[in-house]
Amino acid sequence: MSEQIDIKELNEKIQRESAFVDLLVMEVKKAIVGQKSMVERLLVGLLADGHLLLEGVPGLAKTLAIKTLSKAIDAKFNRIQFTPDLLPADLIGTQIYSMKDEAFTTRKGPVFANFILADEINRAPAKVQSALLEAMQEHQVTIGEKTYDLESPFLVLATQNPIEQEGTYPLPEAQVDRFMMKVVIGYPEKEEEKQIIRQNVSNERINISKVVSTNEILSARKLVREVYLDEKIENYITDIVFATRFPEKYKLEKYKSMISYGASPRASINLALTSKAYAFIKRRGYVIPEDIRAICFDVMRHRIGLTYEAEAQNITTEDILTDILNTVEVP
Repeated sequence: MSEQIDIKELNEKIQRESAFVDLLVMEVKKAIVGQKSMVERLLVGLLADGHLLLEGVPGLAKTLAIKTLSKAIDAKFNRIQFTPDLLPADLIGTQIYSMKDEAFTTRKGPVFANFILADEINRAPAKVQSALLEAMQEHQVTIGEKTYDLESPFLVLATQNPIEQEGTYPLPEAQVDRFMMKVVIGYPEKEEEKQIIRQNVSNERINISKVVSTNEILSARKLVREVYLDEKIENYITDIVFATRFPEKYKLEKYKSMISYGASPRASINLALTSKAYAFIKRRGYVIPEDIRAICFDVMRHRIGLTYEAEAQNITTEDILTDILNTVEVP
């Protein structure tokens, strides 16, 4: 009975504290037509304190969505265009010798901001990618002998183009795993496309207002952690993850030879966190199975390794996840 009262209180608290979500969505929608799923995932990443990798062909408003979101939050934003000649120092900063003072001074790089847009992350060599991924994981940067903490909230939103592979440096699987979600963005609907045309050919200038402070985001993150996750939902998460490791135990023997490696424990942690953030966005104080199903593809698609046999049969991670969700018992 006390648990029910707690959940009721938590629901009311979340109803009050999540009011800024609507304001944030309204501001982003001023510039972004459609792409509801992408905007939701950006908010989930923001509230669950996880970095996002956005993948889609050029012109689908990936960069615009990230820039608009950062404008709507009173926070520092930096965009880094990844190129083959980029160096780690261009990202994290370096030490410069001052002739006047006869000493080294530290010049911090663009990574010292709340929001980092890593545009076309797969265009920079591995050492630059590693420098960024270290900052993502540790929330700190070492320049010379000194270590500097990064500002909070710190969120990396990376984009990559899946079409062009020439002159790119694909992210290794272990590094892709550091991203909480990999969001694949599709084309807009016909009516949305017409709206996009009208919006872009008119003389009207879109002004994005700052509607949320970083302190509000940080307090919302704490509240997201309080969202109730029942043991049945925990079992559901572990069943989904274990089905990628041991498909034969879940009547999915056909995938045993097609999965080279299953999802890591990071997948379980991130499924729990993102489902809590998703429930928060939906103004709920508890997670339901539909939250897991809604967010599962984005959390899991980059965490399953496929064998040559799967690739030869055109089996994708999405196909495997669809079958897992259709097979694993829903609580």
